[in-house]
Amino acid sequence: MQTNYYQLTITLKDDFVEFIADFIANIAGDGGVEIGEGQIIVRSESDLTFVKDALVSLAGTLSGSIDMDYTIEEKENKDWIKSYQDSIEPIEAGKFYIFPSWYEPKEGLINIKIDPALAFGSGHHATTFSCLSAISEYVKKEDKVIDVGCGSGILGVAAKKLGAIVDLCDTDPISIESCKENFSLNEETYNKLWEGSIDKATSTYDVVIANIIADVLRFIAEELKSATKEGGYLILSGILDKKENLVKESFKDLTLEKRTLKDEWVTLVYTKEAK
Repeated sequence: MQTNYYQLTITLKDDFVEFIADFIANIAGDGGVEIGEGQIIVRSESDLTFVKDALVSLAGTLSGSIDMDYTIEEKENKDWIKSYQDSIEPIEAGKFYIFPSWYEPKEGLINIKIDPALAFGSGHHATTFSCLSAISEYVKKEDKVIDVGCGSGILGVAAKKLGAIVDLCDTDPISIESCKENFSLNEETYNKLWEGSIDKATSTYDVVIANIIADVLRFIAEELKSATKEGGYLILSGILDKKENLVKESFKDLTLEKRTLKDEWVTLVYTKEAK
């Protein structure tokens, strides 16, 4: 263990803490994350400047809708990684058992191994949990599925374990690498994976999954709908309850199949009716 570690403190509106923490989970590598009211603390033995740079880039793509302040410090090390690992427990979500590598798989459920940077990367976050439950219900063998904004790849891995043919995309190159690592960790393969968004898709899908914040869902609504086959499903998550009606307005030409609310986060499942 190194004698020193790096600490990145992010100050932001409390409404966005869980979303940003989820984003960090996909890129922080060996980092551990602590969240509080209006604050996120990231600790790692590696320099965390790349995490700050990724957050600055993310804020830019969201046209300044999330304001963040950053402080990076170098501190004396303690065995905080082991303490963090001891705080992470597996979780059951739908048909799946999501567990870190320091736990054993569980019989009777579909096992997915994820070594999270924090609990939100492992299925504990409300949006990830609800998406896994929706995948359990709506994805079937041989379905063509795409995960838009794939992050750690956990949702794509889940769909693949149900026998689906899986494509994935994300605008963040670090998330692309994280996705590759987690597919490999679970001894699964994807069909296609690219850096970018749904506008680069060349086919349509039985199930389209997009666990992204509400403003981005609205921005790419037409592309998401176009990528969904007639009779297919569109699973939308990452929606704070106060933004729900704005998202619904963008997808009002589809049929709302199911709504799930968990910890102020809404997941919507739509069907695209055959014309």
